[in-house]
Amino acid sequence: MQLVVIVLLMAVLPVISIILDVTAGQAELVDALGTWFVFWGMGWRLAVAAVHQMLRPGFTAKRIFEIHDPEASKLVLEIGFGNLALGVPAIASLYFPAWVPALALAGCIFFGLAGIQHVRNKASTREEIAAMLSDLGIAAVLAIYLLWHDLLT
Repeated sequence: MQLVVIVLLMAVLPVISIILDVTAGQAELVDALGTWFVFWGMGWRLAVAAVHQMLRPGFTAKRIFEIHDPEASKLVLEIGFGNLALGVPAIASLYFPAWVPALALAGCIFFGLAGIQHVRNKASTREEIAAMLSDLGIAAVLAIYLLWHDLLT
């Protein structure tokens, strides 16, 4: 289930949204790229993860971080709060487009560092590998958006 949600939020929904926006003449490709990857890939992905981490912190501790100490749930809850704090404004950016570049920068830093940490941890479980690949993937897309957006402005 986790993999399906990641593929939907990180690829399918942003790409469909970009295609619809660009073909309808509603946005230039660079703007659509930023809007929809911040909204779906960052906003909804982090919001969904946050809810999961707050409702089932033990799952994230054991299956993603491979920490079997029940006390780790306290830290996972705080990670969930941080994910929610980034996810909600990223979702709201659909209504506040001026926020997109700043949120893309925050997301690029967050996902880039998280992805690098998964690499350093030698990701071995299916869940951690999925998290690592999706973190590095969204960081790369957001970096491309930021560079491309900066070149045009």
